Amino acid sequence: MPAPFVFTRRQLMAAGAATAAVASAGPGFANTAWPAKPIKMLVGFAAGGQTDLFARTYGDYISRQVGQTVVVENKVGGGGAVSAVELKRSAPDGYTAMINNTTTYMTNPVTMKDIRYDVGKDFVVVSIMPTGSLPLIVSEKCGAKNLEEFIAYARKTEKVNIGTYAAGSYAHIAIAELNKQYGLKMEAVHYRGEAPMWTDLAGQTLDGGIGSYTAALGVLQTGRGRAIAVSRRRISVLPDVATFHEQGATSRAFGLTTFQACAVPAATPAEIVQKLSDLFVAAGKTDAIREMLKNQAIDEAPMTLEASQTLYRTEAPIWAELIAGLGLEPM
Repeated sequence: MPAPFVFTRRQLMAAGAATAAVASAGPGFANTAWPAKPIKMLVGFAAGGQTDLFARTYGDYISRQVGQTVVVENKVGGGGAVSAVELKRSAPDGYTAMINNTTTYMTNPVTMKDIRYDVGKDFVVVSIMPTGSLPLIVSEKCGAKNLEEFIAYARKTEKVNIGTYAAGSYAHIAIAELNKQYGLKMEAVHYRGEAPMWTDLAGQTLDGGIGSYTAALGVLQTGRGRAIAVSRRRISVLPDVATFHEQGATSRAFGLTTFQACAVPAATPAEIVQKLSDLFVAAGKTDAIREMLKNQAIDEAPMTLEASQTLYRTEAPIWAELIAGLGLEPM
């Protein structure tokens, strides 16, 4: 299993020096050697999805700031693995980067048998962009208004099934952890993406589902489903829905961050890594990015290089342990 990426002391010192250089150089720093040509942004998922949206929206901001085109290339396959392998093979010169989601960074290393990239050795995670809390939405037939009532429903009902958007996903982990804590046998029903899952929940063939607020909005608006808990932290679009932890669920899973993240090849110069990270952070303060995040029901901005490294180093082992505990056969 790949080890989590951790900066060496030398890399941390170099990154710190780069930060000081940016601060001292002032506006003229944007006119230094990098970038002197277009930047390629690899995306491991299809156009139109959230990962692609992030790449294009942030890429547009970066392009305008540095005066070079950011070309988004969708290299679809293997939960982002195809794009990750291409990034691994790319020159570490700051002209090829990648934006992918939690699957690429956290899930694939555990669930893929012949994975051809190692996040810890091959990449530097430049900026993590949290994608908000995922709600547990239950069908109206359950009658549950909170987690306690849903657990009671699950205990008295012979068979309870909850949809996930993929085997090994955060949703899958959450169901397994609820079963473990409360002694339940809820079945995780795996879909390829969220749309068919929410369609089935609306049709009352599922008792619940865990996924994104935006994808589930239709179910919520029609009253066919009700949000009864959210992961990690409350979200502004569902201010009265408490987190799993607030409602007594104790697993570390309910504190994990789901995200999109930008990465570059591991040997990319520290000053370029720092500048690129600074661009993501600055982008998160603009009206355009804030509006995009609001439309995605996301309340958090892109994280700094240091904060991204800390989060990755802290949470990667937890993801690995919990996914391994699902007992999936590596594919």
